[in-house]
Amino acid sequence: MARTTVADVLADGLARAGAGRLVVAPGDNPVILAVREAATRRGLAALQAPDAMVSGVLAAVSGEIGDGPGALVAGLGDAPGLVRGLAHAQRDRAPLIAITEAGSDAALLAPVVKASLVVEPASAGHWIAHAANLAASAPRGPVHLIVDASTVSESALPVATVCRPGPMPPPDATAFEALGAALRVAVKPVLITGLECSADDAKWLRAFAETLPASVLATPKGRGVLAEPHPLALGLLAASHPLLARADLFLLVGVDASELPPGMLPAAAPVARIGRAPWVGAPLVADVLGDIALVIEELAPIVRARQAADWDVAELDRLKRAVIQAQRATPEGRLVALAREAMPMGTIATGDVPTLAAWQAVAPRETLAALGMATPGYAVTAAVAAQLAHPDRRVVAFTTPVGLAAAEPARALAEKLALPIIVVVLGPIADETSFTVEFARTFATPRLTIIGGAG
Repeated sequence: MARTTVADVLADGLARAGAGRLVVAPGDNPVILAVREAATRRGLAALQAPDAMVSGVLAAVSGEIGDGPGALVAGLGDAPGLVRGLAHAQRDRAPLIAITEAGSDAALLAPVVKASLVVEPASAGHWIAHAANLAASAPRGPVHLIVDASTVSESALPVATVCRPGPMPPPDATAFEALGAALRVAVKPVLITGLECSADDAKWLRAFAETLPASVLATPKGRGVLAEPHPLALGLLAASHPLLARADLFLLVGVDASELPPGMLPAAAPVARIGRAPWVGAPLVADVLGDIALVIEELAPIVRARQAADWDVAELDRLKRAVIQAQRATPEGRLVALAREAMPMGTIATGDVPTLAAWQAVAPRETLAALGMATPGYAVTAAVAAQLAHPDRRVVAFTTPVGLAAAEPARALAEKLALPIIVVVLGPIADETSFTVEFARTFATPRLTIIGGAG
């Protein structure tokens, strides 16, 4: 019987946490080799990344859209590149476990991870379980495991540990009552969906919005929680959105503080929240922590008993049409909308361009955009991760000529793996008619296809 090593325990923990694959950064140190071999034995696919930064973004997107955390193993030869990749995961609140060897440069990762944990043979099972739980617990983010090259192949005792977070406790009664009181008196409530919302939450959010009724805005990470063609879905949250001035209550649903820059919402209207992690922004009239779907379910008696909101349906329709018209006011916005119309249901769109707003999302994680400033080459890199996670779905990446050039390593990886991604370069495209013809022609092409721009 083969002995179990530290690498085996780590690979087993990753698999039980739900990691879909192990992203491997360039390098041949003992930790990379041992963990990669152990992952293969455990049935985890290994994806060789072209560089350290891309490895971080690939793993982050895998964690963002998958059932478990992203996972990567890397050396410290390109610690600055790895820092950039993990910083992306930190900004996007993506669950990720990064395994590296020990070394002085390991300390460089500390500012961009939730924790750095040193793995010893006697406690390897404990630390991989702790890392998986910590990465997936709100606020989600990257966790760093440090393994000494001299111990990664030593014998370790496999331990039966839980590698997924348990259910959240019931919400605090005082906070719940404060939220109920705010809802009872609100005449024009607005719901804002964010990155903590899951597909299960989406089922409850629609009924909740329709019963109030309440208009719904979304952060870039909260799109599709209410399908955007729905009459109550009024588009992306923006300080200039005309709906904001009309609201008398903002209810943040799964919104992380990083998604709501200061001054985004009018100061006059109260703000309440349902979320999974404590709020760290400006004070709220109520902050209810718990499972989002269960909190919405418990609010049902309050919602049914309150007087219906006083939104003018015709006014909302005018606002929605104005928002859509603004999204398609530029040639780039119209091209994104045309692409949406040409693609089948379930298509995933990635982008590092503002005009991704013109893509109509009908489910969570159907659009992938970075929070804050996107990592160079994000659109194509995210498309690679999305296509690997969902090989049965189409993936379209929207970028610029500069973004395409920055994505050369990810583009080469997509070609090597024969991924049928469509990359739309918003820039030197002749006209909308030629775009439509070219898009239709390449739709069924089972390989990487670039429309517009150079390449």
